[in-house]
Amino acid sequence: MDTKIVRIDDSNHDEVICEAGRILRDGGLVAFPTETVYGLGGDALREDAARKIYSAKGRPSDNPLIVHIADVSDLEVLAKDIPQSAYKLAESFWPGPLTMILNKKDIVPYGTTGGLETVAIRMPSHPVAAGLIKSSGIYVAAPSANLSGRPSPTKAEHVIEDMQGRIDMIIDAGAIEIGIESTIVDLTVPVPMILRPGYITADMIRDVLGDVCYDRTVLTHSITKDKPKAPGMKYRHYAPKADLTIFEGDNAKVVARINELAGQHVRAGHRVGILSSSENAGLYTAGDVVIVGSRRDEHEIAAHLFDVLRHFDHINVDVILSEGFNEDSFGQAVMNRLIKAAGHHIEHVG
Repeated sequence: MDTKIVRIDDSNHDEVICEAGRILRDGGLVAFPTETVYGLGGDALREDAARKIYSAKGRPSDNPLIVHIADVSDLEVLAKDIPQSAYKLAESFWPGPLTMILNKKDIVPYGTTGGLETVAIRMPSHPVAAGLIKSSGIYVAAPSANLSGRPSPTKAEHVIEDMQGRIDMIIDAGAIEIGIESTIVDLTVPVPMILRPGYITADMIRDVLGDVCYDRTVLTHSITKDKPKAPGMKYRHYAPKADLTIFEGDNAKVVARINELAGQHVRAGHRVGILSSSENAGLYTAGDVVIVGSRRDEHEIAAHLFDVLRHFDHINVDVILSEGFNEDSFGQAVMNRLIKAAGHHIEHVG
């Protein structure tokens, strides 16, 4: 398949959006930017489009897709038994990086929901994403535009690397702002439950609804053995090619342990990547040190995390040694992604 790659700007915006919308209506696939990561879009109400998405990504078909909408009123087309909490969250956080799990209507095919009676819905704020959904006149199912299990794409180059020749079109709008996927909250349970942490934190949701809890997989950094209700709950995600280990504990001891292991690997002839905060970067004595951001700015770390993981792939490191980061607030979402990328391989340094 020939994949059309288009850099979008003010001069061609309407033309690109129009063409991409036509591709989606015809059952094709288009990768496009959102405020979180690049998404791989197809018509959410077509089973054949859902199959194409799963095929292009190499994604298990029981891993649900998120349906992207352009207006809050679209909720009533796609979902039933909608609680007031959904409208309260929409008023506070839509358009934006929040996905809600609701009971689906029959119009939403099981191919889109991974066989579930629930549907994941969000309204993106990125102007290209919003414009595309409105222009296409359809609801757009869009997981991240990467091969299943790989780090999510935050630049068009990442999408091209994984998706060229697999999909019809890639819209290049430059680097993404947030850098990790949306928060997912399940509203089909008595107490709203966070299934995937993201930019919209638990405290922000509590300010609106008064109560929220976490799925056990979030709290234990584990995966579910059941049919996943949301993306990222069951399967390997975000992983670089090299084995990744996270080191947590006293900062000085973490640096010392990473230096110890990096030295051992280098002496054994291995190329080592070190994922470092800017504060510690000068303390490492071996390996390829790549700064992901400052410990004082978890948003900077989130924006760069997936790009750094892909960079280690490009320089062909054999092993990656990573510092752990604060799990307060938005940092919880950062560590959720990093721990999944490491296959839950964490060493606690005393």
